[in-house]
Amino acid sequence: MSHDHDDRPRLTPAQAEAALAPPPGRTGGDLVVETLRGLGATTVFGLPGQHALGIFDALRRSSLSYVGLRVENNAGFAADAYGRITGEVAPLLLSTGPGALTSLAALQEAAAASAPVLAISSQVPTAGLGGGRHGYLHELRDQKASFRDVVKSVHTVRTASQIPSAIAAAWESALTAPHGPVWIEIPQDVLVSGTTLPPVSAIDATPRELYPRPELTLAAARLLSRAERPVIIAGGGVVRSDASGKLRALAEKLDAPVVTTFGGKGAFPWEHPLSLRSWLEDRHTTDFLESADVLLVVGSGLGELSSNYHTFSPRGRVIQIEADAGKLESNHPALGIHSDAREALADLLDAVETREDPTAATRVRTLLEQVRARIDAQDLTLEQRVLASVREALPDTAPSFWDMTILAYWAWSAFDARHPNTMHSAQGAGGLGYAFPAALGAAAADPGRPVLAVSGDGGAMYSLAELATARQYDLPVTWLIVDDGGYGILREYMTDAFGEATATELARPDFVALAGSFGVPGVRTSPEALAADLAKALAEPGPSVVVLPAQLRMFAPTHL
Repeated sequence: MSHDHDDRPRLTPAQAEAALAPPPGRTGGDLVVETLRGLGATTVFGLPGQHALGIFDALRRSSLSYVGLRVENNAGFAADAYGRITGEVAPLLLSTGPGALTSLAALQEAAAASAPVLAISSQVPTAGLGGGRHGYLHELRDQKASFRDVVKSVHTVRTASQIPSAIAAAWESALTAPHGPVWIEIPQDVLVSGTTLPPVSAIDATPRELYPRPELTLAAARLLSRAERPVIIAGGGVVRSDASGKLRALAEKLDAPVVTTFGGKGAFPWEHPLSLRSWLEDRHTTDFLESADVLLVVGSGLGELSSNYHTFSPRGRVIQIEADAGKLESNHPALGIHSDAREALADLLDAVETREDPTAATRVRTLLEQVRARIDAQDLTLEQRVLASVREALPDTAPSFWDMTILAYWAWSAFDARHPNTMHSAQGAGGLGYAFPAALGAAAADPGRPVLAVSGDGGAMYSLAELATARQYDLPVTWLIVDDGGYGILREYMTDAFGEATATELARPDFVALAGSFGVPGVRTSPEALAADLAKALAEPGPSVVVLPAQLRMFAPTHL
């Protein structure tokens, strides 16, 4: 058997010399940072802890840039955003036990949103592995068991020589479609012990490409080419795979209207004549989708939010393109194509026949007029004005990050994300506290442009400690806090369901004064002044806080 060695990593003369005579004073922690650097990492996020100090000491000898947050969950949200914005793996450095477990909610969001996060946790010393009760600090019987149901893959390292391969395998897993978080744990003694292994200088972790099967592409192309009323639902997979251009080309070739899911915001131009926008919680949109004779679903599992709370029942044929095999046909029978969205759209674009439908744009306009009339009948002028002010103030290419708050729920349906991969929210897992630390991660990825975070006062309380992080690293994040004195959406839900709300009202700080105590400028604004105050804050360097006292309401649901 012959082997082709041409694609193997090669050492430079300097690297070869270092391999023959490794520099002294290196530890397992150095192998971690050397491997990350060799794989292409430039920035890492995290929080130090006693068992993980070997990694953090090695950072001192590394060219990696470190962004330290104040809470592990927030560090996870920052890494999540870095992964979404760059499409690159975001290393997240954590300690054992409580430190590791505190990151779980962030890793769940990364999994739901397909963000490539590489969580590297320390472990108790090697002698404590295996489930015995040795009484080590932070000890768990099986730490990785807490993460196995959340992340894509888990990896346990037991010796220093396993570190580079384990990190490379996890890196490859994180970047294989669908992207997602992965977990590695390394014992404390392995991280701090000296090593004579050569420096890690040549390492490869190429993710596997996920191509569609050609017979499925041809079957889908035939259905779409012969359809009378084709419609496309574009989900987060289109954004994650950078396939927005191919989506637009396919929609125009088929004259097919496109609706974007909340995770797919920005995947299709908002003002395009074929754009149904994102009104997925509107029954007019649901009816329109149900009337399609062929429905192409790209990068979405048609879950609860994307199916108007499971009231959507398609009457035509469904074609579903999805990189996560577990989502294929999980909610509706379909011609299921297990593929990365970009690859599948490229093949479909070549295979479909051009069709013209002079009624398509008219039907889209009619639907949007119906939606507009329904919203206008509900006396929601304040809410629409606030959202319009945010859109006016935010530069078109500036990323925005939205917490689970009423203004974000409006934004899912009504906000024009003018570029792909610029609007992000925690709607995947639905946890509070996402927006501000995520915005910090995005700013670390590209400190040359402003970033907006949007929270309610309840969600903001999860992230106040990160005002210190924003100030320490001077990150250009403007934090809009809509202060309504409680958990606003839960207040609405409980009042509607039970007649009154319980446990939704909150004592909260003076957010402007609090920001000032961190050295972060803040301003209290009004709906009338919001656009100007927000634009000013976004234009100034460094972090800032804008507080809007307002009680916003949701538009009426249509799924009940």
